[in-house]
Amino acid sequence: MNKPVLTLEDAKRVAAAADVAAQSNGWKVVIALVDDGGHLLYLQRSHDTQFGSVETAIAKAHAAVAFQRPTKASEDAVLSGRLIHLALPGVIPAEGGVPLIREGVVIGGLGISGARSFQDGQIAAAGVNVL
Repeated sequence: MNKPVLTLEDAKRVAAAADVAAQSNGWKVVIALVDDGGHLLYLQRSHDTQFGSVETAIAKAHAAVAFQRPTKASEDAVLSGRLIHLALPGVIPAEGGVPLIREGVVIGGLGISGARSFQDGQIAAAGVNVL
């Protein structure tokens, strides 16, 4: 059985596209990519981005793989009053984490942190579009 995977080359392409989106808007962010097990594969931090965004970007990418949906789904759920999402292990209720899918299979996750939540989501969308 051949299982699709996220390669380092894929991760670099996704990160490059996300970086273009961030830089074109002047947003300083951390870009994190994890494999299908949630393990860090690639990390990029813009100069002067707050260091708290490093772990947050990794956590967003991890959550996107763990729950196989964008972190915006948990953000929306919490904002609508479904506070149970705050008790789920590893949930990050903030936009910017998206699963990476190839051939219908989650092959990894992308996490962006450093700008406002909806801006992180915009950057993540630009990264996903190159897969």
